[in-house]
Amino acid sequence: MRVLIADDHAVVREGLKMILKKMESITFVEEAASGNEAYDKLENNEYDLVIMDISMPVLSGLDILKIFKDRNKKGKFLILSVHKQEQYAIRALKLGASGYITKDSVYEDLNYAIKTVLSGKNFISPSITEKIISNKKGELSLSPHEKLSEREFQIMCMLAKGISVKEISVKLFISDKTVSTHRMRILDKMGMKKNAELTSYALKNDLIE
Repeated sequence: MRVLIADDHAVVREGLKMILKKMESITFVEEAASGNEAYDKLENNEYDLVIMDISMPVLSGLDILKIFKDRNKKGKFLILSVHKQEQYAIRALKLGASGYITKDSVYEDLNYAIKTVLSGKNFISPSITEKIISNKKGELSLSPHEKLSEREFQIMCMLAKGISVKEISVKLFISDKTVSTHRMRILDKMGMKKNAELTSYALKNDLIE
């Protein structure tokens, strides 16, 4: 089997390669250190599994998942992320990911996640699964960012990182006016007035690094 590891941290890629080398079924492992590098490799090669971070330079893991979903291209993606918010896992799965596991998971969980996704099944970190179940039972109230659409959530995170309206419009291939309209809706839905509040909220809720 062929596997692509997409993560901007070399130490993470090395750790994943050590795990994968112990699996007899995996014969080829390739790396990508950024979102655009991962995208280029996915465009030109076939992989049985892609282990991908969410937060990467240029294109995020969610950006790549959305591009592939829009093109109706399927693949087995295991998202490995620092984000423990269940909203990230839910969005990743909606965009076509086969699994979501946090980077603080123990070796056994990561090993099991890889094998589960390769077998054609879905996997979510147990801690995140508990949060999702609690939400469904109504034990947790809906957080402000959970009221946002997929596009609004994407733009909210970009605004929170300090990315300008112009830069967002170029990156997402939409007009400045459309981004500004989304921004107004985001602030309204979240009960905020300025970008600084979005940044503070996103950092507090582990939505951005």
